[in-house]
Amino acid sequence: MAYQDENIDVAKQPAESAPISVDSAMTRRVLLKLDVRILPVLAALFLCSFLDRTNVGNAKIYKLEADLGMTDHQYDTGLAVFYATYIASEIPSNLVLKKLSPRIWLPALTMMWGIVTMCLGFVKNYHQFVAVRAILGICEGGLLPGMVLYLSGMYTRGEMALRLGLFYTAASLSGAFGGLLARGLSTIGKQGGLQKWSWIFIIEGLITVAVGFMSYFLLPNNVETASFLKADERVFASARLHQDGPSRLTQDGSERQHEAFQWSEVVRGVCNISTWLSALAYFGILAGLYSFGLFLPTIIVELGYTNNEAQLWSVIPYAVASVVTVAIAFLSDRLKLRGTIMLFVLIPAIIGYAVIANIGVSHPKVKYGMTFMMATGMYASVPCVLVWNSNNSAGHYKRATTTALQLMIANSGGFVATFIYPSKDKPQFHKGHTVVLSLLVFAWFMVFFNVMYCRKVNRDKRAGKYDQYVGYGDDRDPDFFMVL
Repeated sequence: MAYQDENIDVAKQPAESAPISVDSAMTRRVLLKLDVRILPVLAALFLCSFLDRTNVGNAKIYKLEADLGMTDHQYDTGLAVFYATYIASEIPSNLVLKKLSPRIWLPALTMMWGIVTMCLGFVKNYHQFVAVRAILGICEGGLLPGMVLYLSGMYTRGEMALRLGLFYTAASLSGAFGGLLARGLSTIGKQGGLQKWSWIFIIEGLITVAVGFMSYFLLPNNVETASFLKADERVFASARLHQDGPSRLTQDGSERQHEAFQWSEVVRGVCNISTWLSALAYFGILAGLYSFGLFLPTIIVELGYTNNEAQLWSVIPYAVASVVTVAIAFLSDRLKLRGTIMLFVLIPAIIGYAVIANIGVSHPKVKYGMTFMMATGMYASVPCVLVWNSNNSAGHYKRATTTALQLMIANSGGFVATFIYPSKDKPQFHKGHTVVLSLLVFAWFMVFFNVMYCRKVNRDKRAGKYDQYVGYGDDRDPDFFMVL
């Protein structure tokens, strides 16, 4: 990464290629500073992202469909349009992130979608609802791939899962916080000629704009330009990242300080087998995760609770999932395993959907209990699958492409999520739960195949089959081993 900051003279720092000794105290100090400064900001951005993405489910409880004169199918179409534009924006956003810099691009995206979310509070009919949802997808699509790419330039490969897990718990907590916030905002009632659900969008959009504005002043572009690090800490942090990657020596022996954009790197990312396997696995997980977040309040209402009770009871599964997600991410970093961990973590979610899809409506407590297994299994898998792809890609533009491509494919699960829980299937939702169950089983096998593929690549590198790529400075280098 080669972003410049007016406050720091990067050119005066020693070359990042200089060998560094293992300094545990310095490592802990640098990581603590990075964690304290970066992770809370990313968590806040991601919390806003999930709130603004799923608040439509909370608004539905307060008669969004009826007030806009929409049918169930039209409502589902409005959700699907969001995912269409969201997906289309991910790769372009990641490719321009380096040019504009994370410090500018990530806050700008956040403020834009916050403004668009506010606009949802003023829509009057179905056509306006669909149009604003489409614009919201364009603005929001680049955030998660951009954050994953950003973190890969701040932390080593063995440190990313825990960090992703920490800020991804914001997604779990957004389910809890979103329900509580929606419950509180609904008490505003019909004010200023607006409906209850309108104030959910307007207030949450305002919060997002404020968070995006503040994040500009807190996020560094990279470790070399982080003003909160001392000069020796910046040099040390940069050297750690350099030594964590493949050989940086080009074929003529010179060091590749600034990687130029090449379409061949984009093509190499698109054609990567491991990316497609992890993306297809993530597709299955997100289909369940998105449908869970959008329809959990409605499901709880159909189990016999009032609208207000549904908002409160939806908090607990998300809160439990957040704790488990951090624990699994910590274990994944400690063991330096990604897919192998997922093979175990996905099992509770599979069991939960298998039970809830087939148990009768006379057992609401059992159904509610299964939502804990569903939420923890799916949420806890996400940091592993996100960091896995980034760990196994080297070269900025290949990593930018694979990160965005994985999320582009995975977020297509949003299309599935929006159409598999129609109101006519209440209260059993057998079809929707069965579809998600099938997709989670499919995801488990994709993870298994990717573990086997990465194992084969490592075996081939040890056997000398990749020796022709020595000095390429990317993931083909025989010294760069795939994380399982």
